[in-house]
Amino acid sequence: MADIIELVYADHDWLRRQFFRLDDAKSEEELAAIWDQLSARLDAHAEAEETVFYPALLKHGGKDDPGNPEGDPEDETEDAITDHNAIRDAVRASRRHKPGSQEWFEAVLKARTENGEHLDEEEREAMPDFIKSASLELRHQLGMQWLQFYAEHDTTRGIDNRDKDADEYIAKHS
Repeated sequence: MADIIELVYADHDWLRRQFFRLDDAKSEEELAAIWDQLSARLDAHAEAEETVFYPALLKHGGKDDPGNPEGDPEDETEDAITDHNAIRDAVRASRRHKPGSQEWFEAVLKARTENGEHLDEEEREAMPDFIKSASLELRHQLGMQWLQFYAEHDTTRGIDNRDKDADEYIAKHS
């Protein structure tokens, strides 16, 4: 089954591993090769979540779950959009500098830090809330949409990497 939760976790794992690969790079060329792919996937991952996962969380999240009073899908979505914007900003900043330069490393470290915090929070809050409230059928449907999104975006062509207004996003998808 193509479960959206498993697919998002798999993407998170891939992102983390690529940041580790940057640590092993020995040259500017290696840094650039790894970062080109990783930075494109950071943009695509944010767009995939905003296209597939977060609209469903807003509609099916655990807002009324008495066992989880803090699990508010709107708050979780607002946090995610804000995090995605910070990651996008760092990725854009990195692209203005030569790989391996001090400025490039600072931007990449910012992206890594923002991304790590985002993944941890999402895995601790949004995803468990969604698991509790979404049927397996819905998770499968969303998983298929996730796979289709990536099939249609095997490059960054068509990926919107501009910052988004969290309030406008929530109003549009609620």
